[in-house]
Amino acid sequence: MIDVRFKTELCGRLSSFLSATVLAEPPALPSSAQLSLGVGNMVLPHYLCSHIQNAFRARHQHIAVAHNTQNLAILSILLRAGFLSNVTRGTVEAPSPDAFHRVNDSQKRIWADLKYRDDRPVLADMELISRPSKPIFMDLSEIRRLCTGRRVQNVKPLRMGEIAIVKTKDREHEWLEAREALQLKIPGEVICRAR
Repeated sequence: MIDVRFKTELCGRLSSFLSATVLAEPPALPSSAQLSLGVGNMVLPHYLCSHIQNAFRARHQHIAVAHNTQNLAILSILLRAGFLSNVTRGTVEAPSPDAFHRVNDSQKRIWADLKYRDDRPVLADMELISRPSKPIFMDLSEIRRLCTGRRVQNVKPLRMGEIAIVKTKDREHEWLEAREALQLKIPGEVICRAR
């Protein structure tokens, strides 16, 4: 049998723990909007990939994402490939290049107009290739094989109308489409693909 004194002491400690836990303020967590837009310390490309894909599936006309070099580069590549109709700078409220320069950094956004053809999204799928737990770096011969329809490092080959986005170590050409990286002879990390 449990000693009465032990039981009383245990109940007292438990009630003081619960009251301290209930009265304590919960830690501040980032909002889901900040996470989905990639705002904060760690900006990963999968936030942008899922955000674009979800916006196309929900039939949105445009999206706003956090203003940083990575997002701007990936959206510019998608624009050049024909998956987007327009990319512009703006604020949280609206795409406005004039207002962009008047607000602080946390309010700056990149606005992208999504493209549809015959009421179907032009971008059917966008998926991450390189993950934080397993980055996929490719040299020029591997990028060439990927672009010409052969499997490389367990990565499926690019199909017709599909692009891969490569992050390089070159400061001038940090973000490139795989075929551009092959043309410029710059190897790098294959981040994501879009079709």
